Amino acid sequence: MSETREIRIKRLKMRSMRRGIKEMDLILQAFAARRLEAMTPGELDLYEALLDENDQDLYQWVTGQALPPAALAGLIQEISLTFQP
Repeated sequence: MSETREIRIKRLKMRSMRRGIKEMDLILQAFAARRLEAMTPGELDLYEALLDENDQDLYQWVTGQALPPAALAGLIQEISLTFQP
């Protein structure tokens, strides 16, 4: 039995807030709260793939210290705007 959209979003929100480094917990938790409900299934797939990445890499990508992989660049850009006015 596959999980419902509601369960999937709850699971992704939990994975967003329990990352390993506090900075990524805060960044991804805020992004997930603001954006996951409106994502398409394909966008959720991409976000889930992003959550499989290493926190140190994610942090460098989100803060602009390193270039993200092309497949994740748009999503990383959107996440990096989470705390901007």
